[in-house]
Amino acid sequence: MLSSWSLQLKFVCVSNENGCHKEFATHCVVAFVFNGAGCMSFSTILALGGLIVVNLGLIWLLLAAPAGRRTVTVSRLFAAPASKLWSALHPHGANALWDGNLKSVTPLDGSRTELEINWDGRDGKPIRRTVEFFDEQMHQSFTLRTVDDTSLDSSFWVNHSETIHLQSEGEGTRVTVSETDNYKGFAFLWFRYFKNRRMLEALDGWVRTGEYRSVALFEKLPVQIGMGLLSALLLWPFFGLTVSGLVLCLTLTVVVALHEAGHMFAFRVMGHRKVRMIFIPLLGGIALGGRPYDRHFEVAFSALMGAGFSAFAVGAAMAMYHPLNSNGYVLSASAVGAFATIAAIFNLANLVPMWKFDGGQVIRQVFTGRLGQGVAAFVLLGGLLLVCSLSGFSTQALLIVGAVFAVLSLVTNGASFKPKAALHPMSQSERVLIMAGLAATFAVHAAGTVWGLTYYL
Repeated sequence: MLSSWSLQLKFVCVSNENGCHKEFATHCVVAFVFNGAGCMSFSTILALGGLIVVNLGLIWLLLAAPAGRRTVTVSRLFAAPASKLWSALHPHGANALWDGNLKSVTPLDGSRTELEINWDGRDGKPIRRTVEFFDEQMHQSFTLRTVDDTSLDSSFWVNHSETIHLQSEGEGTRVTVSETDNYKGFAFLWFRYFKNRRMLEALDGWVRTGEYRSVALFEKLPVQIGMGLLSALLLWPFFGLTVSGLVLCLTLTVVVALHEAGHMFAFRVMGHRKVRMIFIPLLGGIALGGRPYDRHFEVAFSALMGAGFSAFAVGAAMAMYHPLNSNGYVLSASAVGAFATIAAIFNLANLVPMWKFDGGQVIRQVFTGRLGQGVAAFVLLGGLLLVCSLSGFSTQALLIVGAVFAVLSLVTNGASFKPKAALHPMSQSERVLIMAGLAATFAVHAAGTVWGLTYYL
């Protein structure tokens, strides 16, 4: 139970405006460009149309579909008496600290209890949560509702409840965890299902050995490398089932990883103790921080560094292309040129001033007023249109790419959790620094896009 709360909190604290950067639906833009923006065959149009529909459909399903009020239920049979399981699952149990996710339990008045979670809040201190017990029956069941915590606004918990039920079954005990909430999109619902299943699996190991061992394999590096390769293979048909098409897919996967590495670098600089990356086949990647954001500057810097970190690689690749090519290293020069072009297009697309894109996040942090945000968005969009014009994009290409970004912005608009307290504002010098960084990053990727589409390709 305590493990489940902590894992849930980790997800909430690193989601959207609270410490997460995701690069969704830019694969289709890169595929669109490399398959020929100006003169596409009917079969290519169908393939790219299918990729766009799949991307937008999955994003809508994950983030915006009206899932409504739902209950996630996970059950597991344990070879242990109910009393031992109760001691680990109930916050007041003798073994409540079995997995290390809970630091302390403090009984309050009535049926309320304060839990200190072993996860950093904005101030770097453990998050504290006040919970209330309902329908408690010793060694059988109890229901918890969160009354307040130091990380999220109380509105997040209004519709949430969690029930633990223990029932004797043969010589063992069946534990059932049920979690009820209102959902917008299915991503968080599915996350809770796997989170609770992982918790019960770890509990089973503790029951058998007396020691806690993490069963979290999905976020491990080998698994994520496999997910990246799977993503490349799934994209391969949209780039053409050829050797060159496969190379482009693998290059795009590396570009995504480098972009997410930039976000993770920024998280580390901003003091996050834990950072990680998750590949989602066909959609892209997600960089996760280890605590909620504390300052608007932190949000802007973390958003900008995805493309900013990659700008160094794009500049270096462009500089290497001519020496390699002129000295006869044609294949190496071709690989470097492809990388520079794909990386520039991918990162430039992420600077589009849409709601959840990096460019949109930077603008919303720097400019607090609607007028400033609107002017900055139009300036950035004007620069993007100029780059498209210099790169030889046709009207057809601009309309399709614009439609993809517009739909994506509508789908993800407002999909975030409200923090407990407002973020600390930016200073004027921090605003100047972020805007200078945005201008420099945009310039590098704009130059890479124009160079790649007019010279390299």
